[in-house]
Amino acid sequence: MSGWQAVPGDIGAGPARPAPRIPSGLFPAGAPMRPTWREPYPITGGGVASGAVTAFAWLLLFGLLGRDVPSYAWWTMIGGGLAWLAAAALVRYGDRGVATGVAIVTAGGWSIAAAVVAVRWAQSGDWPLW
Repeated sequence: MSGWQAVPGDIGAGPARPAPRIPSGLFPAGAPMRPTWREPYPITGGGVASGAVTAFAWLLLFGLLGRDVPSYAWWTMIGGGLAWLAAAALVRYGDRGVATGVAIVTAGGWSIAAAVVAVRWAQSGDWPLW
């Protein structure tokens, strides 16, 4: 007879079911093969969006402090550095989703400031930050 046998309660109707496996003892019976690790504070879209909006407003306020291209670039770099310090603290002690939004928007703000500096440098031929 093969590994197929009738299950109690079957009266011959339908196909036979496979015999239950007997555990070898190598692995605990009923336990999953691998542990399941879950993020204690999962990143959510709302957290990322709130961090992005906050960082956008933060960089906008710092950028408005500048009166010309060099001061705009320096204020944006200072504001972005402070935002990344806050994001680093949030990664360690707070909401990682908010930290992700802050980091993404800060990188975008720095890219915009770098593009403004590059355009001014290309137009004038003189490095604008010194």
